[in-house]
Amino acid sequence: MTLPRLPATLLLSLLPLGFLAVMVVAPLFALARYDDAPSAWALLADDYMQWRLLWTLLQALITCVLVLLSGVPVAWALARLDFRGRRLVLRLLMLPFVMPTLVAGMGVLALFGPRGALWPGWQDTPYLLLYGNVFFNLPVLVRAAYQGFLQVPAGRLQAAQTLGAGAWQRFFHVEWPVLRPWLAGGACLVFLYCFSGFGLALLLGGSRYATVEVEIYQLIAYELDMARASVLVWLVLGITALAGGLYALISRRSAERKSLRPPLPAPAQGFGQKLLLAAALLLLLLCCVLPLLAVAWQAALAGGSWRVLLEADTLQAAGNTLRFTFLAMLLAVVLGVSHAALARRAAWVRGITFLPFMVSPVCVAFGVLLLYPQWTASLPLLIATYALLAYPFITKDVLAAWDALPANYQAAARSMGASPFQTACQVTAPLLLPALRRGLTLAAATCIGEFAATLFLSRPEWQTLTTLIYRYLGTAGADNHDRAMVITLFLMLLALLVFVLLDAAEKKNEAV
Repeated sequence: MTLPRLPATLLLSLLPLGFLAVMVVAPLFALARYDDAPSAWALLADDYMQWRLLWTLLQALITCVLVLLSGVPVAWALARLDFRGRRLVLRLLMLPFVMPTLVAGMGVLALFGPRGALWPGWQDTPYLLLYGNVFFNLPVLVRAAYQGFLQVPAGRLQAAQTLGAGAWQRFFHVEWPVLRPWLAGGACLVFLYCFSGFGLALLLGGSRYATVEVEIYQLIAYELDMARASVLVWLVLGITALAGGLYALISRRSAERKSLRPPLPAPAQGFGQKLLLAAALLLLLLCCVLPLLAVAWQAALAGGSWRVLLEADTLQAAGNTLRFTFLAMLLAVVLGVSHAALARRAAWVRGITFLPFMVSPVCVAFGVLLLYPQWTASLPLLIATYALLAYPFITKDVLAAWDALPANYQAAARSMGASPFQTACQVTAPLLLPALRRGLTLAAATCIGEFAATLFLSRPEWQTLTTLIYRYLGTAGADNHDRAMVITLFLMLLALLVFVLLDAAEKKNEAV
C-alpha cells in the first residue's frame, strides 16, 4: 500500500532538500575544507580582526538592548490601548520587513549623513549603524512582544486587578512570565539580523565601524584573500548557528498557543497612559518612518538629477531587477510549496525551513563561488541564490495555512470519488492560494532589494537597482548623491507596492 507513495515522497525530498544541499550545505563544507585557511586562533590574535569581531558582536547586543527597552512599552500600548488608527499602525509594522536594506541605509544617510537633512556629520560614528539597526529591528521586537501580550489571559489580569494589584504589579507578576519567551525569541532574531547583516553595515559602518560581513566582502572583492575570508565565514556561521538554534527552540515553545481570551484594548485612561501612547507613536515615527520620509524629501530636492530615471543604465537596472525577481519567484514557488508539503510528512523538515536565514547572503555567495567556480557570474546561479533567500517566506505561510485546513474537507472530496490529484487541485490549492500570495509578496520584496549576493555573483551588465545606487553613492559629487537618492525613492516605491499588495491580502483574509 505504501509503494505508490514512494515516488511522490522521493520527488518532494529531491526538490527542497536537494536544493538546500547544493546551495547551502555543500558550499559550507567547501569552506571547511579550504586548505590554505589559517587557524582561527592566528586570525583572532590580530588586533584589527579582534576589533572587527568585537564591534560586530557589540553592535548586535546594543541593538538588542535598545529595541527591548523601547519595544516592550510600544507593544504594551498597541496591545492594551485602543485608539484611532490602531489597526493601521499594526499593519505598518510590516513596512520595514519589505523595505530593502539599501533603502534603509540611504534613509539614515539622508538624515545624518554628510548631506543629512536633520543632523549632518554623523559619518564615521557608530550611531549611524545603530540607528539603521533599530529601523529594521524595532518592528521585529514589537511584533514579538505584541503577540506575547496577546497570550496573557484576560481573566488573570482581571483577578489581579480585583485583588488590588497596580499596573506595574500586574505587569511583573502576570504579564512578564508569559512575555519572556516571546521577548527571548524576538531578541534572538534581532541579534541574528544584526550580527549577519551586510547592506546596512556596508553603507553606514564606514571604515572603522564596518562589521565582519563587510570585512569578508572586502577580503574577497579587493584583496582576493580567500583563506582569511573562509575563517571569518566560519566564525560568523558558528555564532549565527547558535542564535538561530536558540531562536528555533524558543519559537517552538512559544508557538504552542492555548485557547484563551486575550484582554480587549481599552481607551487610554489618565495622563500616564496617554503619555505612554503618545511616546510609543512618536518613537515608531522617528525610528521606522522618518528615514523613508528623508529619502523622499532629498529626492524631491534633486532637481535635474531626476533625469537619471530615463537613462539607459537605470532602465536596464530596473529591467534586470524585475527579470531576476520574476525568475526567482518561479523557482521559489516550486521550492516553497514542495518544502511545505514535505514538512507536513516529516517534522524535522520544519526545523530547517529557515536555514537560509541562518546563513548570511555573504557566506552563501562566498561558499558558492568557492565550490562552483565554473558557475561564477552565471544567471542560473544568481537566480538560485535569489530563490534561496526568498522561498522560506512562501514555505512559512503555505505551511501555516495547510496546517489550519480542516481534515474533513479532503476526506469529503475523497468520499465523493475525487482522486488525490483532483483533491489537491480543486480543494487544497484554492484554499492555500491566499497564503501563497502573502508569501509571494514578502519573497518578491526580498528579491527586489537583494544586494549582498548580487555584489558577489552578478556581471556588470546585470546591474540591478541596488547595485546602481551603491555605484552612484560611491562616486564623488553632489549630482551622483542626488541620483542615488532618486533611484532609492524609485526602489522604495516598488517596495511600497509590495507592501500594499500584502496589506490587501491580509485585509481580504480578515474579511473572510
